[in-house]
Amino acid sequence: MAKLYFRYGAMNSGKSTALLQAAYNYEERGQRVLLAKPQVDSKGEDRILSRLGVTRIVDFLIPPGASVMTLFTQHATGENPDALLEHVQAQPVACVLVDEAQFLEPEQVDDLLRIAVLSEVPVMAYGIRTDFRTRSFPGSERLMELAHTIEELKTICRCGRKALFNTRRVGDEFVFEGDQVAIDGVAVTYESLCAACYLRESGGWLG
Repeated sequence: MAKLYFRYGAMNSGKSTALLQAAYNYEERGQRVLLAKPQVDSKGEDRILSRLGVTRIVDFLIPPGASVMTLFTQHATGENPDALLEHVQAQPVACVLVDEAQFLEPEQVDDLLRIAVLSEVPVMAYGIRTDFRTRSFPGSERLMELAHTIEELKTICRCGRKALFNTRRVGDEFVFEGDQVAIDGVAVTYESLCAACYLRESGGWLG
């Protein structure tokens, strides 16, 4: 039986790089993969961006409220009118790879499990577990509940300890209140910190 995998880590833990490497490994062996990400992740628009500079266009974006099962079926069977390579579409899908999976809705994560179990296609979802307030993203929470296999991708804090938490900066200041979703960019940036450094910066405050 195919499985649903959740690979999570703090910011800068190499999640997108690992996803792109997994896609390369499949394709090097002549197998077909589908890459997707939530539409709300506007950074890179329709591309997956690795901090190492590697980029790749996704096969489909997942809009809010959309059925991931329907999107998967359209692209796996060649029903998608935007697809160009019919000979590629006819090839069975060996794996579905989803970046920024924390932004998925719980019902969309349910569809990832259905793809793995009912369509017998492995699904690898990559994302962060908690937001800058140390609270779970709905998509990540559901993945922790449903995934057959959960794997942590590790990174280090500026002090050298293992980083656990994602902190948000606006300009040069750390902030600990605000909307859960604010895409990394010019005005907003993020830094991964260990628990000790997070508590030091927040004054002991947790979410």
